[in-house]
Amino acid sequence: MAEPRMRSPLGRALGLGSAKEGVDHWWAERVSSLALVPLTIWFVISVVALAGADADRAVFAAWVAHPLPAVLLILLLVATFYHGALGLQVVIEDYVNGDSVRLGLIVVMKLAAALLAALGIFAVFKLSVTG
Repeated sequence: MAEPRMRSPLGRALGLGSAKEGVDHWWAERVSSLALVPLTIWFVISVVALAGADADRAVFAAWVAHPLPAVLLILLLVATFYHGALGLQVVIEDYVNGDSVRLGLIVVMKLAAALLAALGIFAVFKLSVTG
């Protein structure tokens, strides 16, 4: 049986959640994707240049030891895993049934993204310090 239409539109909308969170998520995805464009282009060009120079681990470590490549690599890692986590969250929210399963998958995915980003940042720090 349908709900009687004696409530106002605002009254019917209450309890359905705020649209503001979705807009923030949407903007975060767009901003992170914009940050990834120049970072990815820089990374691809750098890797191609290093590969063309017959680079080995020592050459790569010496390159990472400079502040600019190290900072840009860390920014690339952060933006990549942040953007990936945002996108995967949308997929999980749209296609996984069951609130508890959905919440559990989102928590595991966000922890995995944070762990992988932290490991990548640690690797950049280690290469930039020890070579």
